[in-house]
Amino acid sequence: MKISTKGRYGLTIMMELAAKFGEGPTSLKSIAEKNQLSEHYLEQLIAPLRNAGLVKSVRGAYGGYILARAAEEITAGDIIRVLEGPISPVDFTEEDDPAKRDLWLRIRDGIAEVLDSTTLENLINFEEQGADQNYMFYI
Repeated sequence: MKISTKGRYGLTIMMELAAKFGEGPTSLKSIAEKNQLSEHYLEQLIAPLRNAGLVKSVRGAYGGYILARAAEEITAGDIIRVLEGPISPVDFTEEDDPAKRDLWLRIRDGIAEVLDSTTLENLINFEEQGADQNYMFYI
């Protein structure tokens, strides 16, 4: 499974909204400018996120988008599934070799476990703290 720009940019949108949670609506224009992305493309991505109940739109001169739930309640898996579809590294059938089918299932479940255990709050905390401070290695 390869995550396309839909999934990657969708995570970017959601992380930006999570970082500003409680501060009012954020415009797609500001997200696009900050991340050097196409505002038009982000407009295409926000609709399915809104339809899935992950974001709410706020109309008006100071309108934009806000998270529909707190950052700790939305996972990367929620976002990726909305924008990319089901998580599966390959298509397989019941006729496939059982050993290979088991491998694909374990890979799928591993990917899903990582995505479903990573919240927007985790992602923005990781970004704010810097990658260097999140892992400690002992030799």
